Amino acid sequence: MKVLITGAKGMLGQDLCPTLEDLGCFLIETDIDNLDITKKEDVEEFVSKAHPDLIIHLAAYTNVDKAEEEEEKAELINAVGTENIALAASKIDVPLIYISTDYVFDGSKNSPYLPTDKVNPINAYGRTKLKGEELVQKHCKKYYIARTSWLYGMYGKNFVDTMLSLKDKDELKVVDDQWGTPTWTMDLAGAIMTLLNKPYGIYHLSGGGKPTTWYNFAKTIFELSNLEVNLKPCTTEEFKRPANRPKYSVMDNGKMLRDWKLALKDYLNLKFED
Repeated sequence: MKVLITGAKGMLGQDLCPTLEDLGCFLIETDIDNLDITKKEDVEEFVSKAHPDLIIHLAAYTNVDKAEEEEEKAELINAVGTENIALAASKIDVPLIYISTDYVFDGSKNSPYLPTDKVNPINAYGRTKLKGEELVQKHCKKYYIARTSWLYGMYGKNFVDTMLSLKDKDELKVVDDQWGTPTWTMDLAGAIMTLLNKPYGIYHLSGGGKPTTWYNFAKTIFELSNLEVNLKPCTTEEFKRPANRPKYSVMDNGKMLRDWKLALKDYLNLKFED
């Protein structure tokens, strides 16, 4: 299978590409240096010439806080760029997998979100990713929208590595009133290809197991790393950020990914091996 990947140099892309190669796929890896997804004609020409069997669209504007002041730029990449990819995929009639986010929800629910639940983003990043979802559905008959959450991996800035870098602070405060489930990029990479055996539509590909808060996530990171850290819980109000975060963004993943604690343990073992 010939697979075109946008955002191949990103955190997820760098885990997904080797996973696909192991499955015997021929990869066409793109990133901003060889394909600007915001340029419609360039995208159409590139995709038409490459003529892949599948497109996996990872490229995105992902700085949640900065998006509050750069919503136009975020929309250009997450909505307009996604529309260009969707149009190109539709033109050659191949399936498109679009990676989206738990931030399309407002966090007012108190049980895991289903793919069919009402969306209502409360920050700019969530709004632009939702527009991307809507444009994929508008232009493509063959699509998979895969929402994920609290992503971490070896090849990009993430919460796990940030916590480990702050382990020597006199006191480390972490928010304890936002709930979700962390997702390792390697687990997500494996789950993405299983979508091809399922009907087209929207799926939740986030870590499984019991929901956690950022504080308890941090606590688990330090426990599994055998580190003693002066970790203190705090509220969202005490830790002001430019972008609003959903208080509850737990998603029902239909048991498509394993318990997040098992994944975290494997990630940390791999990290400390290096």
